[in-house]
Parts: sequence; structure tokens; C-alpha cells
Amino acid sequence: MNTPKNRWFIALSAIAIHLSIGAAYAYSVYTYPISQAMGWSATEVTIAFTIMMALAGSSAALFGKFVERNGPRKSAMLAAVLFGIGQAGSGVAIAIGSLPLFLLTYGVASGLGLGIGYISPVSTLVKWFPDRRGLATGMAVLGFGTGALITAPIAAYLMGTIGISNTFYLLGSCYFILMILGASYIAPPVEGWMPAAMKKDIASGKKIVKKDLQQLTSKEAVKTKRFWMLWTMMLINTTAGIMMISVASPMAQEVVGLSAAAAATLVGIMGIFNGGGRLGWAAVSDYIGRPTVFVIFFSIQIVAFLTLPFITSVILFQILILLVVSCYGGGFSNLPAFVGDLFGTKQLGAIHGYLLTTWSLGGVFGPMIVSQIRERTDSYIPVFYVFFALILIAFIVSIMMKLDIKKSEKALREKQEHAVS
Repeated sequence: MNTPKNRWFIALSAIAIHLSIGAAYAYSVYTYPISQAMGWSATEVTIAFTIMMALAGSSAALFGKFVERNGPRKSAMLAAVLFGIGQAGSGVAIAIGSLPLFLLTYGVASGLGLGIGYISPVSTLVKWFPDRRGLATGMAVLGFGTGALITAPIAAYLMGTIGISNTFYLLGSCYFILMILGASYIAPPVEGWMPAAMKKDIASGKKIVKKDLQQLTSKEAVKTKRFWMLWTMMLINTTAGIMMISVASPMAQEVVGLSAAAAATLVGIMGIFNGGGRLGWAAVSDYIGRPTVFVIFFSIQIVAFLTLPFITSVILFQILILLVVSCYGGGFSNLPAFVGDLFGTKQLGAIHGYLLTTWSLGGVFGPMIVSQIRERTDSYIPVFYVFFALILIAFIVSIMMKLDIKKSEKALREKQEHAVS
């Protein structure tokens, strides 16, 4: 820490890492070309993506303490090696025609790299931006959401010009270089660091430092009711978002008669709202607070899921879907800052990792619930009622969380006032 770091370059480093691993969400562009070239079924090819997504959330939980113990630089470098090998190794698997190797490289290695890379920069960003926690983590997670938008057209073009294997070699090398560059600069600030403007505002009385409710280890945090309240909120928000993303096109075509081309356009716009929601909602949370933002998320979705079964307007139907997806993205970007507010930054990475198990579970539950309901009822309409009930539960939990936080903040203020007097 002898060399001064620029916190905006730290943010750029985090974005570089998240942009790279976010490319994983562009997997759908590979499915058909690989299936055609290798003679593997679409189901077999998709298993690699399923393994990667399952490992992404679980490895974030498993390696959370590793990240805290070894620091963001070493952790991000490990993520770069795993993700780079996973992507480039997929090219080798395609070249030799080995499905097991493809599942091992794209599924297992990339999944481990994705999970570790996702949480590596987060706790560091929160420490560098004590004045704008939401904005800082929102920028990084926006990078994750944007990765697929950038990668999808590039990968599609490269496969058509240099072949599938060479595409994986080239992109895998690019991800590795970008992640290593980001990892090489990222480092935590000294204990208690604040930006000069924030120090000045505090000294003049213009700004009051809002202290974290507690400073807990990951082991202590998981024993609190607040952890499980936040876990429940994230699980339901994630499940609803992934459900909507997984069936938006056929759902819109069936329910309001959207054309296939218009539905494809909707899916593209959903990517923008997913990414934009990550930055927008996170930035807003710095002003109105994370508990309030989550209450807004569930209020919006209650209205959306209650209204969707009765809507005949194509435009209004799409607007509500886009709002649900923005709440999904916003949940991920607000999570690290919310963790810091509730449990402090002592082991933020590890606690964040535990909460990201909702990512893996939501990825399973969302598509499973919607497919089962559609199969049994031959309609998407009952799906809206099921998710209305789930979101209502999350809304109640978010209100309870907000009231609990207010009560704790009041007790903390009274304690401080008593200590002063």
C-alpha cells in the first residue's frame, strides 16, 4: 500500500473482472453451433451452462472466506486462471470432440472462476466508496450484466469466421488478460480510509457518518435473523427475475400475441434493463437507503404480477416485464452494500458469498416452477398468481427488515447520546 491508489481505477478494475465473467451469460450463442458441429443434443450442450451457473453461486459461498483471507488481488488472479482455462479449454474439448471435457472446462472450471471472480472485488469496492457504496457495487455488477451484451455478437461473428475452437481460444485469452489486469491493480484501502471531500463534509458538520449496524464475522452473521430475512428476500427476487428471463419470449407471444421478432427484441431490451437496473437502483439506494429500495422492488412486482393476467395491451405487458427484470438486476447490485450496512466490512466477501447461494437456487427454482405450471395447466397465467404470492411474502419480510433496522438505529443513537452525556 505504499503506492497511492485511485478509487475510480479500482472501480474500473472491478468492472474489467466482471465484464469478463459476465460473458458467461452469452452462452446461448454457442448452443446451436456446437450442437450442429459436434452432433451433441441441445440438452447435452446446455448441461455445461447449468453446471456453471450452479457452481457460480455455490463457489461464491464456499470460497468467500478464501477471498477474505487472501485478499482481492490473489483471489481475482485465481479466478482469472480458472475462468481463462475454462473458456480456452472448451476450445480444446470442441477440437477433440469430448463432451466430458467440455462439461469439465466450460461447466466446472468456468463456474468456479465465475463465483470467485464475482465476489473478489466487491468488499474492496465498498471500502473505497464509503460515501457511495451502492454506486460502487452497482458499477461492477453493471459490468457483469453488460458482459453478455458485448460478447454475444463478437462470439457469433468469430465462430462464423475462425471457427468454434479458435473463438474459445481467443476469447478465453482475452478474458484472462482483462481479469489479470484488473486483479493487478485492485487492493483494499488503509483501515478507516475516506475520500477528502467526505472528510471535509464531516469536519464541517455537513455530513454525518452513518455507521454500520454491526461488525460481524460470517459465522456470526449467519446466526442473525437479519441474514435470513435478506436471504429470503434475495431468493424470491432472484427466482422471479430468472423465471421471467427464462420464458419472456414464449410467454409474451402466448399471453398478448407478441410476434416472434418482437419477442426477440423484448429479450434484447431486457438485457439493457437488467444492466441498467443494476446501476440505477444501486445509485438511488445511496440516497433513500437499501431497505427502502427492496420495499420498492417488491411493491413494483406485486402490482406487476397482480396485473399481468388481465393485461391485453402489448406495450403495458412489456413494460411490466422490464420493470420486474430491473428489480432482479437491482437486487444483485444492492446486495453487497446492504451486507456492509447490516454486518460491516470485516468479512463482507464471505457473507456476500453465502447470500449468493440464492443465485444458484433461484436459477433452479425459477425455470422449474414456470415449466411445471405451464406443463400442467397449459397456460402461463397461473404462474403470475404463484409469483404474486411469493412476492407478497418477500414484501412482508422487507417491511419487517426495515422496521427492525429502524429500531436498531434508534437504540444505537440513544446509546451514543447516553455515552456522550
